[in-house]
Amino acid sequence: MTIQTALRQGSKLLEEGAVPSPRLTAEILLCRALGCERTWLYSHSDEEVGETAWIHYGRYLHERLQGKPTQYITRRQEFYGREFHVSPDVLIPRPETEHVVESALPVAAEARRVVDVGTGSGAIAVSLALETRAEVWATDVSLEALAVARENARRLGADVRFVACDVTWSLGSSSMDLIVCNPPYVAFGEAPGVQREVRDYEPRVAVFAGETGLEVYERVVADAARVLRPGGWLVLELGFKSRDPVLALLGRRWTAIEVVPDLAGIPRVLRARLAS
Repeated sequence: MTIQTALRQGSKLLEEGAVPSPRLTAEILLCRALGCERTWLYSHSDEEVGETAWIHYGRYLHERLQGKPTQYITRRQEFYGREFHVSPDVLIPRPETEHVVESALPVAAEARRVVDVGTGSGAIAVSLALETRAEVWATDVSLEALAVARENARRLGADVRFVACDVTWSLGSSSMDLIVCNPPYVAFGEAPGVQREVRDYEPRVAVFAGETGLEVYERVVADAARVLRPGGWLVLELGFKSRDPVLALLGRRWTAIEVVPDLAGIPRVLRARLAS
């Protein structure tokens, strides 16, 4: 079977299985099976797919049809112009989370120490470490996630210090100039409406926050006033409909509060400064 035929058949299977972007997904999965880049497929479309690659391709198509995210099959995801390794131990970095980095960079320019809370794959922490001169820390409650993040930092040449703890509870008082966080913000009761790929495959601790969906926000905000130095900044990714409840968590000690929308106009990032 040629590469062209393999792509045609794979695309048809994925389309019939209601998988989004079936052609693109087929290309990515075939590249994974062949160990090549997508551009190579088109210049070698008449070449035969070897038996081993065909077996791998068939398995990848089956996994994707069962709902497994493409990124967990390929073990990689691009974020802020860099390729990160991902596994089922970490949340897949989303393009919208790049707004967290973009919102943090202006205030990170003057920061000496930054912490990424609930780092997962390390995408935010590594990006900030490579884009600023700050000393970057990263926390996560999952040891497996920290292992993935540590490997990403090593591979991309980012100097990041990792701490195993819930939110910021192991960090010293007045030890940071900037806290960034993309927390879990889905309530348990909302699980039936969550996309299958997310609900069934991504780590539950990174998706679901608790009964209200605000539980992690509450812990981060409550401890931020202790961990930040006076004048320090807090940058949070916002979930759907979480803007007003999260704003309500901020007391009088917070100033310069700003909500930044994403490209679709959806409130995506909250940035606030601890009063001096």
